[in-house]
Amino acid sequence: MTLKFSYWAPNVSGGLVISKLPQKTGWDFEDNVRYAQIAENLGFDYVLLQTRFFASYGAELQLEAATLSAALAARTEKLQIITAVLPGLWHPGVMAKMLATIDHVSGGRSAVNIVSGWFKGEFIGYGEPWLDHDERYRRSEEFIRVLRELWTAEYANFKGDFYSLNDAQHKPKPIRPPKIFQGGNSHAAKAMAGRVSDVYFMNGNTLENIQKQIDEVRALREEAGQGPIEFGVNGFVIVRETEEEAWAAAEKLIEHVDDETIAKAQEVFKRMDSEGQRLMTSLHEGDRNRLEVSPNLWAGVGLVRTGAGTALVGDPDTVAARIKEYQNLGIDKFILSGYPHLEEAYTTAELLFPKLPIAKKDDTLGRTFLSPFGGLTSAGAK
Repeated sequence: MTLKFSYWAPNVSGGLVISKLPQKTGWDFEDNVRYAQIAENLGFDYVLLQTRFFASYGAELQLEAATLSAALAARTEKLQIITAVLPGLWHPGVMAKMLATIDHVSGGRSAVNIVSGWFKGEFIGYGEPWLDHDERYRRSEEFIRVLRELWTAEYANFKGDFYSLNDAQHKPKPIRPPKIFQGGNSHAAKAMAGRVSDVYFMNGNTLENIQKQIDEVRALREEAGQGPIEFGVNGFVIVRETEEEAWAAAEKLIEHVDDETIAKAQEVFKRMDSEGQRLMTSLHEGDRNRLEVSPNLWAGVGLVRTGAGTALVGDPDTVAARIKEYQNLGIDKFILSGYPHLEEAYTTAELLFPKLPIAKKDDTLGRTFLSPFGGLTSAGAK
């Protein structure tokens, strides 16, 4: 099973980190173009664009995901582009058209991540009704069904509790129906994955906990009478030439995070209506002395970051071995984050990728360049 790697686009400034960590990543449009072009030439397969509308946790800049996806589609050649979408703030008919357009602009490289999340302030701010947890997943499932109907039927019809279609036309169809990703750790999320999604991804966790999630989703998939589903893991990788260097880099990430900042962040996380955030917090409970939650799996990022808060830490052989353990569970997609963004992309590609079964990719123009951090990369590095 060939592994595929994605990175999180920095279209939301600060990486949603509540800390005093000095930021070296650029967040504007040209930075995002440069990172995408470099990433595809380093061997990354996907880019995932976040969906946020309001400033929070120090994030003062948010570039909207769908419009930025279209722009990146025109400036890249190989990268699969995953657009995160929050049902309730978009009508699925409008989004179906936008994603199909991105698919045509990119030559068939569009995908979508359906986010059912906890962004209550955005709904309240825009005057939209806020639904309870399970209702949000019911709405997301209808959203997905509407997308599929529009992408495949000549005249689309659908009757649901949230959306309806009445002989709706949709042309042109996508070159191929965009793959549908989703996350979520609750039973409602897993049940939705079992019925309608193509890829279910989880926040980085212990092998035992990941195996439980996979088993449950597979059982729900079989119960729904659906075919196989793909699995991914969302987290960080901190890889260096030696174990000592890797752990030093991990500790450096939180050296500017004091106990007061951790306490404030943990209070915010506890108020979130998110099973995934609860599980991430339970790994460490805000305790600096409980951060290596299983061999080479470090939860330090989760002290002050929402969402995925774990990192695989170590030398290339060790981290590759840990990734292969997840692969043995059935995971073939890894959605990675890193601080600083550009340096970690280079380091991961140069040290880790050669140790893993990934598809070999050539620079589309046959070029070879020296990275400013050592090793091979593409032009445009900053």
